Amino acid sequence: MAQESPKNSAAEIPVTSNGQLEDSHEHSFNRDLKHSLPVGFGLSETKITSHGFDSTKEGVVEAGPFPDKGSSALPKSSAVSPSSAAASRLAGQGCDLIIPTGGRAQQKSGPVVLADEVKNPAMEKLELVRKWSLNTYKCTRQIISEKLGRGSRTVDLELEAQIDILRDNKKKYENILKLAQTLSTQLFQMVHTQRQLGDAFADLSLKSLELHEEFGYNADTQKLLAKNGETLLGAINFFIASVNTLVNKTIEDTLLTVKQYESARIEYDAYRTDLEELNLGPRDANTLPKIEQSQQLFQVHKEKYDKMRNDVSIKLKFLEENKVKVLHNQLVLFHNAIAAYFAGNQKQLDQTLKQFHIKLKTPGTDSPSWLEEQ
Repeated sequence: MAQESPKNSAAEIPVTSNGQLEDSHEHSFNRDLKHSLPVGFGLSETKITSHGFDSTKEGVVEAGPFPDKGSSALPKSSAVSPSSAAASRLAGQGCDLIIPTGGRAQQKSGPVVLADEVKNPAMEKLELVRKWSLNTYKCTRQIISEKLGRGSRTVDLELEAQIDILRDNKKKYENILKLAQTLSTQLFQMVHTQRQLGDAFADLSLKSLELHEEFGYNADTQKLLAKNGETLLGAINFFIASVNTLVNKTIEDTLLTVKQYESARIEYDAYRTDLEELNLGPRDANTLPKIEQSQQLFQVHKEKYDKMRNDVSIKLKFLEENKVKVLHNQLVLFHNAIAAYFAGNQKQLDQTLKQFHIKLKTPGTDSPSWLEEQ
């Protein structure tokens, strides 16, 4: 279908002597403007301002989105502008056509609400890294100074002596634990050999009638030794488990607190040294804020150091009480079990295990699962 020529339509727009458009031709002008725009382009407001002929009056044309069911809005990235013919026609009339570019209509301005400033997570992480790097540098410098003999360190003589004794005792307990595990392994092999030897003697006593009694005596002796060995093995394994808990859990937990205390001590000395250096320097407008900040950091690390020192003292006290109680019972068990076994006193050996509530496994049975133990 042939369309109207934009040029002819624009030429038919009459203009009054003062530059105003006649009302009788307003409808025709709006129709030409709609034809000049692409189909589906929605405008919230189309404003036409006349500048010619010394006119101060503005003509505002309200144009809503065209209700076209078969078409959809243009993509967001596409830019739409009026045709060159329509633009030239409006320019000839001394009018400016203001049309927003883009696929969405412009929204009218409203009240502006300023939201609170949102903290940037990247800046927070950067600040944490900066503080960690500065703290690491200070602590490293303090450690090197102490090793070179140039820096001073805070020493609690009584607490340091207790820590040294604890570390020395841990090494000795670990040696006892290792030897007890070796004894348990060797005793297990001996008991296993005695049990096999007793079975061999019992078999020969049935097949050799002339040596029936001799083989029978030896079979009974080896089986009795194997039974007593299993009882002693149960006592030794119980001793090993208790000492292992004391060394690798209780003492290790206390030493972990000691490591935290030593780290807090290094930080405390590092910030103490910084504060001392600043106090020895000049005091002016530039150094006073640094001294105040250093004083605050020093106070924070001093409180942390005092807290960790108190925690170590308490843990060492409780560890000593627990260690004496545990080792007293285990050493009594170990002594009585060994003495009863080598004395051949089976009754006393059984009573020793009952005294410490030790249950022996039945030979040939598997150990219970962790769920059954719970």
